[in-house]
Amino acid sequence: MQALTVHRGVVAPLDRANVDTDAIIPKQFLKSIKRSGFGPNLFDAWRYLDKGEPGMDNASRPRNPDFVLNQPRYAQASVLLARQNFGCGSSREHAPWALEDAGFRVVIASSFADIFYNNCFKNGVLPIVLPESDMDWLFHETVAFPGFELIVDLPEQTVRTVTGSRSFPFEITEFRKYCLVNGFDEIGLTLLHVDQIREFEAKHLTKFPWLTTTLVS
Repeated sequence: MQALTVHRGVVAPLDRANVDTDAIIPKQFLKSIKRSGFGPNLFDAWRYLDKGEPGMDNASRPRNPDFVLNQPRYAQASVLLARQNFGCGSSREHAPWALEDAGFRVVIASSFADIFYNNCFKNGVLPIVLPESDMDWLFHETVAFPGFELIVDLPEQTVRTVTGSRSFPFEITEFRKYCLVNGFDEIGLTLLHVDQIREFEAKHLTKFPWLTTTLVS
């Protein structure tokens, strides 16, 4: 998992509440478990004018000119603004996979669905909760100033403007911060203890050698 410490990025505004995981990555794209390649189908039903299916050439599909993320000014965005209850609906890990594959490292909203919120941390995406009043200000600035950027400082737990004129503190548990700063997913955390695991397995097999016996029918 890619580590995240201090991230500076262009901001994109998705000014919608209750964005569910089927909107983030529609169900027809859930057949793959490779964790990559989902970016072009992020918000597929909103991004394109036709119905998307796996294997389609997305470059030739007609795009919806009214969808905010299709605007050229947000093409390089890596920080996404959203409204309350972002990531609601079914618990598909493909949703943060699609966001990360599309280049988004940070999602800032007034609230998140619990399962989506947890899945983000497991996949290198930082979800940040800020009050509605702060979200209103951020949405206004993002729309008013093309190329608007934010600096997300995870060690300091702040979101601030590039000029330093505004700064917004956010909450995160120490464990989640530790994992993101070091780029540890659950597998990475487990591998930190690989020597102890091997030692345990060796002792366990010595005590219970029959575990290595192959059963023949």
